[in-house]
Amino acid sequence: MKNWKTFALVALMGSMAFGFESCKKNKEVAESKPQDEVLVNVYCSGPEYFTNKEYFRSNAIGESLDQMTAKKKALSNARAQLAGDIENTMKIVGDNYVKSSEFNNKEEVTETFQEMARTVVDQTLQGLRVICEKQTKTVEGKYKTYIAIELSAEDLVSEYNERLTKDEQLKADYNYEKFKETFEAEMEKLEQQQYGN
Repeated sequence: MKNWKTFALVALMGSMAFGFESCKKNKEVAESKPQDEVLVNVYCSGPEYFTNKEYFRSNAIGESLDQMTAKKKALSNARAQLAGDIENTMKIVGDNYVKSSEFNNKEEVTETFQEMARTVVDQTLQGLRVICEKQTKTVEGKYKTYIAIELSAEDLVSEYNERLTKDEQLKADYNYEKFKETFEAEMEKLEQQQYGN
């Protein structure tokens, strides 16, 4: 009986040691990189530069033989990406807001919201901030600019509200609190998608 317990204990410890060694090897395989690849560090990138509930964010890279051109390209690419993201979000917010509201001609009101989104996006992009900027020079002698920008979600919704309250067609039925609630819910969803929650 004693031998059986000893044998069982040794077998258990052996299988645990084998399991730990197997896990260790699996982890090493997962962490080792392919031999023909090099890990690239992308500046101004990563979770701290994702869009969240408070800010729309984007990042981009610009490359050129001229240092200022590289910076202009990076900024232009980041602005275009940011504008697209904001326009898509505002389209969803507008659609959801109109669907949940009491407007008589919902199709016409939806169209008005979408037109307003384009105008507001163009104007509010003037208030964006550069939150990260790095420049490098490649072995080929080209300049590379890495840039990340952000725009306050609160500033955007305030600008949008100002426009909506001036629109005669919407003025009677427009409810700022309901619109802001719809906007904040969409920003929450956007943040969850960005962080994979």
